[in-house]
Amino acid sequence: MRPIKKLLIANRGEIALRIHRACHEMGIKTVAVHSTADADAMHVRLADEAICIGPPSATDSYLNVANIISAAEISGADAIHPGYGFLSENAQFAEIVELHGILFVGPKPEHIRTMGDKVEAKRTAGALGLPLVPGSAGAIANLDEAKCVAAEIGYPVLIKAASGGGGRGMKVVPNEDQLETLMAQAGSEARNAFGDATVYMEKYLGNPRHIEFQVFGDGNGHAIHLGERDCSLQRRHQKVLEEAPSPILPAAERDRMGGVVAKAMADMGYRGAGTIEFLWEAGDFYFIEMNTRLQVEHPVTEMITGIDLVREQIRVAEGCPLSVRQEDVRFTGHAIECRINAEDPRTFAPSPGKVAQFHAPGGMHVRVDSGLYAGYKVPPYYDSMIAKLIVYGTTRERCIARLRRALEEFVIEGMKTTIPLHRALIEDPEFQRGEYTIKWLEEWLAEER
Repeated sequence: MRPIKKLLIANRGEIALRIHRACHEMGIKTVAVHSTADADAMHVRLADEAICIGPPSATDSYLNVANIISAAEISGADAIHPGYGFLSENAQFAEIVELHGILFVGPKPEHIRTMGDKVEAKRTAGALGLPLVPGSAGAIANLDEAKCVAAEIGYPVLIKAASGGGGRGMKVVPNEDQLETLMAQAGSEARNAFGDATVYMEKYLGNPRHIEFQVFGDGNGHAIHLGERDCSLQRRHQKVLEEAPSPILPAAERDRMGGVVAKAMADMGYRGAGTIEFLWEAGDFYFIEMNTRLQVEHPVTEMITGIDLVREQIRVAEGCPLSVRQEDVRFTGHAIECRINAEDPRTFAPSPGKVAQFHAPGGMHVRVDSGLYAGYKVPPYYDSMIAKLIVYGTTRERCIARLRRALEEFVIEGMKTTIPLHRALIEDPEFQRGEYTIKWLEEWLAEER
């Protein structure tokens, strides 16, 4: 075991504040790194030390590995937590951190690298016994191979970038006549977005749900699952609202699939927090990818299990065993998270600016993860998410009722936000019945407009 005394948070915004709070509860001092645009950020104000690592551009600051390592050495930090986004799934960064004798609060670099390559991730998942979407065994080398694979699995098919995600480098091909054109477009998008034109092919599922399982491993062959989250409410492949547990998954199926994913992570020797994402359709699961980091939506899992995932990440990085066994994990009640973005709720145009008024909702089982405060200027350089509202209830119906009340109380003035979108969304009868898929939200938005 190697106790952490001082931890550098290589991130910003609400996740940096979330990590800081967990550290202080554990008696660990924190170092905040920040760009010049984030000098007044809440996590910078609260951290024990703060070091500027560059100008506003993320490339010159939050993605500047040399500056982050220098900040760790200057401050004497003995661990680095990458949060999510930025360098959190950069295997080379994890290797450099460890080469400098600093603990990396995250998975082993080789697992980050394997799961970061979507083709290799699919191959590895299959070898570990996870169910796969029918498709190519690996990267598609040429048009002839693409035609053969598509003929075998049947149209429509989905062309996907081997590196990256977020919908970039992804094309639905309805028939062979459009295969060549759309495959070229997917490769071009992938090259522009990720520097890698490699693509692969999967069967296109008509109307699935996006269900992911939270996993945790100690790096020594022991792993558990912490249940599933339903993340089907998406716009342009970006999650908008998440809930746990899924409204459509029976407890027996949760236990079965949870056992499958936990065994896969144990066999892999996985270390730390991870999320295995699936498409679910007509009772069947299909692996799509694994995120080797903490997820934005991790609070809903914390709400229904009572387990602090960041604390557990830190303990595992120190070399401690998992604090709970699978038989100790209990799933109680229901939780929903709304991502609050600084965007126009109708056009989704970014709306950064100065916070004129800020009032977070409160009351029993209401949590707000945010670095906002009155007078703070939301910078235009980064992701538009400015807060997460997480609500718990003993049942899904009570959770929605509490969420309705919390959204009514939530005040952010000085910019447009997506709070009105969430208030309208949760009133829809189909949402209230849990009857939605990954296509539902975009269809709902089109009708609303």
